[in-house]
Amino acid sequence: MKGKQGKLLLYFVMMVVIGSLTVAMPVFAKENTSAQVAERAAKYKSGYEDASKFGGPSSVGANLQELYEVSEPRFRFPGTDRVYKPWSNFKAHIKRELGLSFSLDYQALYQILDESPGEDEAAAGLFRFYGEWTLLGRNTEHPGTLVYKLEHGHRLGTDVSPEDLGIEAGAILPTGDSFTEFRNSSWAVTNLYWQQRFLDGRVTFVVGNVDPPDYVDIYGLNDPQKHFQNLAFLTNPTIAVLDQGLGAAFGLMVTDNMYVISGLSDANGDPTVVGFDTFFDDNEYFKHLEIGWVSSFERRFLDNIHLTAWHVDDREKAQVPDSWGLAFSLTRFINDKWLPFIQAGWSDGDASPMEATVNTGIARYFRKHRDLIGLGVGWGQPSDNSLHDQYTAELFYRLYLTQSLAITPDIQLIIDPALNPDEDVIGVFGLRVRLTF
Repeated sequence: MKGKQGKLLLYFVMMVVIGSLTVAMPVFAKENTSAQVAERAAKYKSGYEDASKFGGPSSVGANLQELYEVSEPRFRFPGTDRVYKPWSNFKAHIKRELGLSFSLDYQALYQILDESPGEDEAAAGLFRFYGEWTLLGRNTEHPGTLVYKLEHGHRLGTDVSPEDLGIEAGAILPTGDSFTEFRNSSWAVTNLYWQQRFLDGRVTFVVGNVDPPDYVDIYGLNDPQKHFQNLAFLTNPTIAVLDQGLGAAFGLMVTDNMYVISGLSDANGDPTVVGFDTFFDDNEYFKHLEIGWVSSFERRFLDNIHLTAWHVDDREKAQVPDSWGLAFSLTRFINDKWLPFIQAGWSDGDASPMEATVNTGIARYFRKHRDLIGLGVGWGQPSDNSLHDQYTAELFYRLYLTQSLAITPDIQLIIDPALNPDEDVIGVFGLRVRLTF
């Protein structure tokens, strides 16, 4: 057996062993009174409270649940929410009858730079249609679900997209992460996988076309559609996370507080193509293993300490050598309002843009209105040792005008941009608009 295939087989055997040990552990299920069930149901529109819980804030399940939490917009247009009520009722009916949950959203981002040797503005839009279809085990503790997400990314009248704008000015990390056009087509299937849950969600396995950042180094502020825009404060930039592609991920709650997430995906993934040839012929993979502690499963995005180890194989066609690294993350939700975070990472190799990073910040949640303000500051040392260190700061405020419409002004400072040594500071001013259906 070839060495790489042997490593791949060993990796999957490890995942199966860990899963088997967890299935054998006693599970302490908590019973819910009818009053508790009714109370929780009143908090959600369209009956999407039970959307899948595996994956980070950017995953399909997290978006379905977050979008249908009932809130009270701070001001202005509460009457518009009544327009959506029949639509929400229709979706709730489909969910009850067919086990099908779905949603659509559209977001646009405009950014402008105060200094740039190239383009100084960019705008892009992103349309998404996503959902879950429970085909096996509905209303049981072990459902089998088809998860899907179709996206269309496009520029809005500018020569570059926000994901490329900061790099145009000399920043080593994107200032508008995920707002771009896909390589081969504006349309892309970024999620299409089977998700199987066991033991009341304590064990979950997914296989198919996956988005690795949904399962790698997750914390409460790493969704570029709802939180920060700079990659420094999303998935740790020392991790060589690549595009969506064929893969698998496995998650388990070892105890009520300890968890393990592991996964493997195509290192040459491309969401605009099927990807069977690169996955099975190239044999170049991205692997990750995360061990963490949470105060409870429900607060896993907020009270979370974890360590992530990753490795990516040598990519022959892309001429990128194999790399590996470690990342650490700590978040603690204080008084159900404040979320401070600390992140650090280190990598060996050239697959990721950064060799070392340290980032910290804080966010303030306004639960009743779902508004959010966040501040992050960070330092990074590029993997290319000929470049100097870069510092990044970002401040944003997400304001909900209605339950379905949010605007997010955003300010970033790129200090000592690594790719533009002639500039000391580059200011990035942005506005993100998000509409959900």
